Amino acid sequence: MRRTVLALLAAGALVSGCSTGSDQVQVNNGGEFRFVAATPVGEVIPESERAVAPEFSGTLLGGGQFSSEELAGDVAVLNFWGSWCAPCRVETPEFQEVYAGVRDEGVQFLGLNVKETDDQFALAFVDRFGIEFPSVYDPRGEVALAFRDYPANAIPSTIVLDRQGRVAAVYTGAVTQEDLRAVLDRLLVEGV
Repeated sequence: MRRTVLALLAAGALVSGCSTGSDQVQVNNGGEFRFVAATPVGEVIPESERAVAPEFSGTLLGGGQFSSEELAGDVAVLNFWGSWCAPCRVETPEFQEVYAGVRDEGVQFLGLNVKETDDQFALAFVDRFGIEFPSVYDPRGEVALAFRDYPANAIPSTIVLDRQGRVAAVYTGAVTQEDLRAVLDRLLVEGV
């Protein structure tokens, strides 16, 4: 009887820890996360309320180094993903379509591949979907941990930065192509 109760409690904890929503997966990065509410669809955080994004760096999938300093002056889309994430398989090809349309307008995209057991899975994912924007390989979730004030611990998550490197929008779960484009259009006309 005691074993049955313990097994049921353990199963319940496991299920509740993995079901944060119908389109996202909770990722335990070994740190304490504080949740900042997700931005409503198609909306941006008012300029006066935006916080500067943390600095980060890492190794790109396929080699090479990346520093957040490379995003300076551009609107940036940071997408936390994993090849094991079903919503990412829908969202990432849509992100590629948006990226292809805005990359020459001062918008950068950066994938952040988290909790991947082998970078070969991530490289195969990128190849399969024809993803042209770079991704940082972050198997231990160190970059996600840098964004502890934002819900980057749920996969997929997307954080959009304005040209000043401030967090302008935060999304947990999959983001549609139309919603992402609407946010980018709003940010591209700011201060112009």
